[in-house]
Amino acid sequence: MLVHKEAIRSELRERRWSLPEDERILMSKKICMTLSQVVHPCDTVLVYCAKDPEVETCWFIDHLLQNDRKVIVPIIEEETVGLRLSYIQTREVLTPSTFHVPEPVGYEIPADPEHISCAIIPMLGFDQTGGRIGYGAGYYDRFLSEHSHIRKIGIAYSVQEVPTIPVQEHDIRMDVIITESTTFHCS
Repeated sequence: MLVHKEAIRSELRERRWSLPEDERILMSKKICMTLSQVVHPCDTVLVYCAKDPEVETCWFIDHLLQNDRKVIVPIIEEETVGLRLSYIQTREVLTPSTFHVPEPVGYEIPADPEHISCAIIPMLGFDQTGGRIGYGAGYYDRFLSEHSHIRKIGIAYSVQEVPTIPVQEHDIRMDVIITESTTFHCS
């Protein structure tokens, strides 16, 4: 299973990097527009901060902040292989940090996961049943398994879809998956 997942990850990385940057930007904007409608009426949203070539979330974060929603971003804790959470009030506090992921280094405002209504989750790949494959460390799976009240929304480019993701017992399925062309309601 592990070898199979690594092969899928490798193929999906290639697919994602094969998209020209200008196309990724346009697709990211479409995804963020749909996302803005899907998360309504969530009040407090956990949203990842993108690194290339992930679906860019900056426009979505700006939309949330402009509409007085509470925005929480994850901070990667390599030592514990966990996520710490921080509110942000502006994207200006984000700087590339662990794994080059933008984080509010030096500007943390601790956040309680119990306040999160929904979470926007990055994906290397997905299937239409809500199966998700990430980078392999399990940060989000562990976090989401401890906080099952959170509505899970995965975002990806349509080229990241595969017929079936090999899901293990500890893997968390998405409730909704949004691409630039389709929204899948999985639960």
